[in-house]
Amino acid sequence: MKISTRGRYALRIMLDLALADSGSPVRVKDIAGRQEISEKYMEQIISVLNKAGFVRSVRGPQGGYFLAKSPEEYTVGMILRLTEGSLAPVNCLEYGKESCSRRDDCVTVLLWKKLDEAIRGVVDTVTLKDLVSWSSEHGQDYSI
Repeated sequence: MKISTRGRYALRIMLDLALADSGSPVRVKDIAGRQEISEKYMEQIISVLNKAGFVRSVRGPQGGYFLAKSPEEYTVGMILRLTEGSLAPVNCLEYGKESCSRRDDCVTVLLWKKLDEAIRGVVDTVTLKDLVSWSSEHGQDYSI
C-alpha cells in the first residue's frame, strides 16, 4: 500500500492544526509555508477536510482554520480514508466490493487479511494527539 501525496498532506495539515492550537484560527498561507505545500493544492485538501467536518473555517482578515474536534478524536485511519478511500491492500477485502470468484480457493487471501489487520491495527489506533506527542518527544516544531 502506498499513501498518495494528498493523503500525506492531509495528515500533515491536520497535525499542523493540532500543533498550532492557540485558540486562534490558522491561516492557509501559514500552514502551506510551514509544510511546504502550495497554497492552491492545500486549499483543495482543506476543502475536503472542511466538508467532512474535520476542520472548521472562520472567514475574514483574521480567519483561518481550526480542528473541529480535539486531536484525540481523530485517528490517522480516519484522515487517510477520507483522502485515500479504502486502505485495504487488495480489492477483494474492500467493504461492499463484489467478492473475487477465486476467494474461496485463494491461499493468498489469508496473507492479505493479515496485512489489512496490521494496517488497521496501526492507523485506527494512532491519533493526532499521539502524533503531537511524538513530535514533541523528537523536539520537532511545526515542520512536520
